[in-house]
Amino acid sequence: MGKLELIATAAFGLESVVAREVLDLGYIEQKVENGRVTFWGDELAVCRTNIWLRTADRVLLKMGQFEARTFEELFQQTKALPWPDWLPEDANFPVEGKSVKSTLFSVSDCQAIVKKAIVEKMKERYKRQWFEETGPRYKVEVALLKDVVTITIDTSGAGLHKRGYRKLVGQAPLKETLASALVYLSRWHPERPLIDPFCGSGTIPIEAAMLGLNLASGLRRDFAAEKWPNIQEKYWKEARGEALDLIKKDISLDIAGFDIDDEALSLARYHAREAGVEKHIHFQRCPVAELKSKKKFGYIICNPPYGERLEEMKAVERLYKEMGQIFKKLDTWSYYVLTSHPRFETLFGRRADKNRKLFNGRIETHYYQFFGPKVPGFKRDI
Repeated sequence: MGKLELIATAAFGLESVVAREVLDLGYIEQKVENGRVTFWGDELAVCRTNIWLRTADRVLLKMGQFEARTFEELFQQTKALPWPDWLPEDANFPVEGKSVKSTLFSVSDCQAIVKKAIVEKMKERYKRQWFEETGPRYKVEVALLKDVVTITIDTSGAGLHKRGYRKLVGQAPLKETLASALVYLSRWHPERPLIDPFCGSGTIPIEAAMLGLNLASGLRRDFAAEKWPNIQEKYWKEARGEALDLIKKDISLDIAGFDIDDEALSLARYHAREAGVEKHIHFQRCPVAELKSKKKFGYIICNPPYGERLEEMKAVERLYKEMGQIFKKLDTWSYYVLTSHPRFETLFGRRADKNRKLFNGRIETHYYQFFGPKVPGFKRDI
């Protein structure tokens, strides 16, 4: 089928992280834009990126891009795309849409026109007037931005944050993709200890363990494109076989997750078992005031309470002051804290060496990074 144009979608602030992941998989030809990384690959690339990408939201197949200011232009240019090359006769192809700063602002009308254009193209190939759509799912998206139309098909199905291990969900969970990005951005090395003192249902420690073990994040789930006849089963087998071969089975990780909520810790242990990393993480009930360690040069990576509700704010501010006092005692450690509180550094008592704006769902946050001293004889990853 030749070279495919693919898009790995990304949450705001994580585009460069996703781009690095795509590059690490060997896909050098790429373009980074707001919310997406476009790259080129073959059918195997669809399988490999879905299975491996830890911080992307989805992998999309780009069908086409063009300018359209009238519904007729939208219809004709959509119809001109090679839909029957991808959609079998029984394909289930719902159309979703969005429009930003475009002449064609009615999303429902754009969806209907794109659907009609695809059907008309399918009629020409399959010589029939009606399609029952009982087969594999090809979710089509028409996205308009300043009159430029991009039409894609979703290869992932459920979002890539759904790894398959978190079947039970605690309160206000951190998405797996963001948790993985927090670990990735910290440049944590698997030889170093890692603690999350607010682990909740365990997402940060589990994602760290999967990263440390080189355990592909999508190995335990399936994807929409697995049911597509265009992408042969041999490619999925090859990609999964590669992922299994690359797991680091003979290493031991030093990861701990602490919390004061027994129910959350029970969930965390369950999720770690489901992810296959339970022997690499120690979960324990421990308030942050009792946090201590004799180990050196470790990492704290955490997502503490934000105090989004007014009545919680004073307690959260006391907590941040306490964190500053406790973390300071771990004087060789590096700390990484995600929060939306605008005065976090003041309360914590130290200015971050670096911070990065990220979104936790719809909440604007900053990822505050406090670097510890260099480890003697240890070269820090760049």
